Amino acid sequence: MEQEIDPQARDSPKITSESDHDQYPEGGLKAWSVVLGAWCAMIPSMGLLNSLGTLQPWTSTHQLKDYSESSIGWIYGAYTFFLVLGGVSASTLFAPPLAAVGHWFNVRRGWATGVACTAGGVGGCIFPLIILFAAPRIGFAWAIRIIALKAGPSLDFRALRDIKYASATLSVFLVEFAVFIPITYITSYTLHAGFDEQMSYAVLVFLNLGAVFGRFLPGLVADRLGRFNVMIMSSFICSLFTLTLWLSADLVEPHSLGMVISYAVLFGFWSGTAISLAPVCISQVCEIQDYGKRVGTTWTIVSVGTLIAIPIAGAIQQHNNGEYYGLIIFGGVLYISSTIAFIVSRGICKGWALKIKF
Repeated sequence: MEQEIDPQARDSPKITSESDHDQYPEGGLKAWSVVLGAWCAMIPSMGLLNSLGTLQPWTSTHQLKDYSESSIGWIYGAYTFFLVLGGVSASTLFAPPLAAVGHWFNVRRGWATGVACTAGGVGGCIFPLIILFAAPRIGFAWAIRIIALKAGPSLDFRALRDIKYASATLSVFLVEFAVFIPITYITSYTLHAGFDEQMSYAVLVFLNLGAVFGRFLPGLVADRLGRFNVMIMSSFICSLFTLTLWLSADLVEPHSLGMVISYAVLFGFWSGTAISLAPVCISQVCEIQDYGKRVGTTWTIVSVGTLIAIPIAGAIQQHNNGEYYGLIIFGGVLYISSTIAFIVSRGICKGWALKIKF
């Protein structure tokens, strides 16, 4: 359906798509109100998803303390599976808002989507604090109820016949596979390292504070340098920080709280693109009228990765007698794989020249 152009957006550049049939306001009251609506919708969905690092260690040391990490991991793997799948609970508050923003912005789509996705970081700061302070006083169940009180698009698997879309989907699959491992296990790792409980749970808040800025600032840069280019850079940097800073904190300088917090903030910032820029990359390999279906299809596939990533990481940690070095290396290798996948996808879609903006 054709959108009425907001009078306040007339001074903003109207951009046509590659097919020269669609115009985008690129700003104005109506366009930014869509971004605001998407932001509000993603507070309960992505905010709670970014709080897995609090839910996992709390349940593993309280209600489920007699169960193995890999068994507990299936709970949160299943949670992310149904959240991202599309059609169940908060999943309806994830893909549709992203697709809606894409219908109002083209040149500034990375920036606008990033602004909407800062909601996940904000929610990821608020919800862990609610659990941390409410659970010891009124119980874990009522802490979750407080969050509940405050707080699927069509699919088209035939689109995977398009090598450009299929390669982009594989890249997103790998980066989403990787991102939930540090988010879920950073608090458990900090508790394992011997830090006090309040500081351990606060580490996830630091990660999500970094993610707030990591959701919109890379989007602003991506609109100028290319969305795939920024995804390649951010995925590589996440692998670098995971395999150096976090692994060093575990093996070289154990009990270094400064290194853990530094990793949490830096990883939070650079991993933000996995949520904010990944759907924008999908928009570059499809027509705007198919954007909603393509995002829904991609995240249905991604949900399989989120289903198995957390329990696999938990099984690795259990195999290493409760130590975290194997889990950390696993996360870093996944980020290296996603970096390679984005490089290949960029080459397939646009070419291999380094200076290409894509």
